[in-house]
Amino acid sequence: MAVTTQQLIQWKQQGRSIVALTAWDYAIAQILDAAGVDLILVGDTLALVLGYETTLPVTLEEILHHAKAVRRGVKRALLVVDLPFLTYQESPQQAMHSAGRVLKETGAQAVKMEGGYPAMIETVAHLVQAGIPVMGHVGLTPQSIHQIGLRQQGKTPEAEEKILAEALALQQAGVFSIVLEHIPTQLGLQITQKLTIPTIGIGAGPYCDGQVLVTSDVLGLSERKPPFAKSYTNLQDTITQAVQSYTFEVREHKFPPEEEVGK
Repeated sequence: MAVTTQQLIQWKQQGRSIVALTAWDYAIAQILDAAGVDLILVGDTLALVLGYETTLPVTLEEILHHAKAVRRGVKRALLVVDLPFLTYQESPQQAMHSAGRVLKETGAQAVKMEGGYPAMIETVAHLVQAGIPVMGHVGLTPQSIHQIGLRQQGKTPEAEEKILAEALALQQAGVFSIVLEHIPTQLGLQITQKLTIPTIGIGAGPYCDGQVLVTSDVLGLSERKPPFAKSYTNLQDTITQAVQSYTFEVREHKFPPEEEVGK
């Protein structure tokens, strides 16, 4: 049975942890879905997979292209798509247009937007009222890298209070879930306890209702990964060794084997 936004909320009530990862193509999406991942995010971290230094350059057209491929590989997981930088910040109308394209053209069930400032709360409410499920994102918001950097957020009482207030305001506006990124463990716990919707942590401690990581970090494919990420294997070495073996065999005329030639 396919995962829904309402099911995520039920899982929070039941104390069942939510597993989330990112995907950027059909092959990866198919593997994640078959492995039992609950939520698959076509994140703006796609920019890093495409070779950009930050998430800022990735366009809506690029996100749409990759989300369509991911959709074809997903049968069970809830599919959420990031709205890229400057495709929703200008106005609720711009956000509606971008989010509408995502849902219509990719078959995703929801969009994710960063920030909990007053104008963003208005935008979220506008989309939710139109029937578009929205996932929030507070704490470290990578689209604001040039303003806040990539350092941990919420380290002072004032910053804690601000992030908590943003999370509560986003819940009031109608988001079905909130990503908490790179904040202290105790703040992650406090927000999770106060919200009735699930929190998905990434560098926010073990007490969130679920966890998300960038799949290229998990697989050991990233050139660099944040301190809170974990690699569960090293596919970079595995792939390099496989390609080197293939290269050697081709150059030494060992592949294809002689008995295969002409069949």
